[in-house]
Amino acid sequence: MQYSTFIPEQRTLMGPGPSDVSPRVLNALARSTLGHLDPSFIGLMDEIKALLQYAFKTQNALTMPVSAPGSAGMEACFANLVEPGDKVAVCVNGVFGKRMVENVVRCGGEAVVIEDDWGQQTDLDKVDAALSADPAIKILAFVHAETSTGVRNDAQALCQLAKKYKCLSLVDAVTSLGGIEVDVDGWGIDAIYSGSQKCLSCVPGLSPVSFSPKAVEVIQARTHPVQSWFLDMNLIVGYWGKGGKRAYHHTAPVNSLYALHESLLMLHEEGLENAWQRHADGHRQLAQGLSSLGLDMAVDEAFRLPQLNVVRIPDGVDDADVRGRLLNEFNLEIGAGLGEFAGNVWRIGLMGHACKARNIDHCVASLGKVIN
Repeated sequence: MQYSTFIPEQRTLMGPGPSDVSPRVLNALARSTLGHLDPSFIGLMDEIKALLQYAFKTQNALTMPVSAPGSAGMEACFANLVEPGDKVAVCVNGVFGKRMVENVVRCGGEAVVIEDDWGQQTDLDKVDAALSADPAIKILAFVHAETSTGVRNDAQALCQLAKKYKCLSLVDAVTSLGGIEVDVDGWGIDAIYSGSQKCLSCVPGLSPVSFSPKAVEVIQARTHPVQSWFLDMNLIVGYWGKGGKRAYHHTAPVNSLYALHESLLMLHEEGLENAWQRHADGHRQLAQGLSSLGLDMAVDEAFRLPQLNVVRIPDGVDDADVRGRLLNEFNLEIGAGLGEFAGNVWRIGLMGHACKARNIDHCVASLGKVIN
């Protein structure tokens, strides 16, 4: 077999992630690689931390990107905070809440599952009742932006309930960071993780995380070792800590971190509130365009995600055929449904660099040609 250089197709990525990556970010990837302990690179690490603090709206000292995708950020939060026997309340209204449950179990904890229907918000009364009934619950975990359903859970109210019952709050912000409001300090979030490939429009493979001082105290007071050496924050903080002297922990993905820095710089230049508004405006434009094709949104407007639009597939329309034609004829990627929504919905992403009028027009026009 003869091999040659791989040249990918030029796609428009409007699925659930990854999203389109800005040329600025791609150019950053191509810069000269530095050693991961080079003084220049350590200075860049400090800037990345500061820009992540801006994006998360936090002053947490332990704010950094995990050198792996969002799933590893999730595992880092659970592995560091959950010890064998700990009770963790987990809100489940989609695929990624279920993944949280799996993490609790693998850490030796006991998951108290609070379940709601797919396409609906987590019921705050159910959460209140569950936390009230069991004072031993240590952590309340939930997904802010449920990528499988397009639902925005009320992170602020859920964090208030965690505080009311003296629990830590642990939040999945993989699809929310940079797309809708996230306020770590204002809402009192104790542990949060995200991903580089969604609304930050960076390449996949990094997971920003942040831990509150209270969460750090819990990590430092553990009676069992963190089950993952690679994700143990007690060790990683020696590399991502403050000052010029850093302890070697692992070889960081240097060029990917150049890309993350550039994407965070772009977010800072645009401004958080402007980025949130751009996603909201894009959603309205997309929803109007889809409505003109006779397509309905699957989630109530009151708690719908602007950056992840879940659309009902009309009766008689072949899900896989439509997505295949969009990809092959129009170089446009949209996402399939997951779990209970498989075969019933499409997931159309408007995340980061992909959230612009040209992409929305292309998506609506292409869908119109395929389904009519």
